[in-house]
Amino acid sequence: MDNITQRVIKSDHLTSDLQEVIEPIRPDKLFILVDEQTVVHCLPLLKSVPTIRDAVTIVIPSGDPNKTLDNLSKVWEQLTQHGATRYSLLLNLGGGMVTDLGGFAAATFKRGIRYINIPTTLLGAVDAAVGSKTGINFQGYKNEIGAFYPAHAVLLSPVFFRSLNRPAILSGYAEMVKHALIHSTEEWEALLTFPLQQIDYQALNELVFRSVAIKQAIVEKDPYERNLRKALNLGHTAGHAFESFALGRGEPVPHGYAVAWGLVVELWLSYRLHGFPEEKLRKTVRFIQQHYGQFHITCADYEALHEIATHDKKNVGKAMCFTLLKEIGNVQINQDVEKNTLFDAFDFFAELFALH
Repeated sequence: MDNITQRVIKSDHLTSDLQEVIEPIRPDKLFILVDEQTVVHCLPLLKSVPTIRDAVTIVIPSGDPNKTLDNLSKVWEQLTQHGATRYSLLLNLGGGMVTDLGGFAAATFKRGIRYINIPTTLLGAVDAAVGSKTGINFQGYKNEIGAFYPAHAVLLSPVFFRSLNRPAILSGYAEMVKHALIHSTEEWEALLTFPLQQIDYQALNELVFRSVAIKQAIVEKDPYERNLRKALNLGHTAGHAFESFALGRGEPVPHGYAVAWGLVVELWLSYRLHGFPEEKLRKTVRFIQQHYGQFHITCADYEALHEIATHDKKNVGKAMCFTLLKEIGNVQINQDVEKNTLFDAFDFFAELFALH
């Protein structure tokens, strides 16, 4: 696709905004993809939208471990059974799992139908729903199969955030911290000093839209992740390794928590390899320790974590490619990291969380 730009709408009136987005499309059929949580808690908020009264609802199991080929196939089956065509429209109402899988279903059904993302989690709003990446997990690897395929629109509404529990808020917040680190010291300080113990949701909403704007500006300049967009991978090579490792031992962790722990590893690598300021490393690490708790690893786990990291999609050949920082806002992409150096970073992480 030549144009991969997404329309991101700051929605203060969800039902009327959604109506305005759908009407000009004039879909022949409308489908709403939800999971077992959002069908109960979120779908009722949309029932007053006139254009979706006759929509077909497709329900899939909740949680990232269900972002599978089997569930993708079930979405295709439902689209087929209810007569979807290339002129149909899919609404993805849910967190990152729903928008990732739903976006990939839309990208591949009839070689591509239009879809709209309505993220219901903070993580979904600042990460998965924006940026045109779609996909599923495969054979234990996260987002292993997917496509770049932009949503027709993304509606970001704070109406869903107030009902989120603390882990769900923190999971999205880690991605916002990452955006701040690749952008500016001012944004980083705003996030690290925001009162997460007593959340002002209007103020949080403003931080969310600023965070999305950082990501969107990068995506528009490099939609297919050939260069600049790799900045968004900060914290993710190590983070995905932690996430896959935890899943493999039957103790899944939220994506944002894994990213937060990945930031610890990759900021230490930035400090070691590029002279990232130690005080900013320590300040970020303290914030992550305070809010994201412990993730225990020992030296016996390093080989397994390394194996997962070498399988990461972002790698070139056999080299592990990290996104690192010289300074906040000064991003270094495609950074090769030697195995021994990565193990040193794991040592830093393991000792840090052993002491916490």
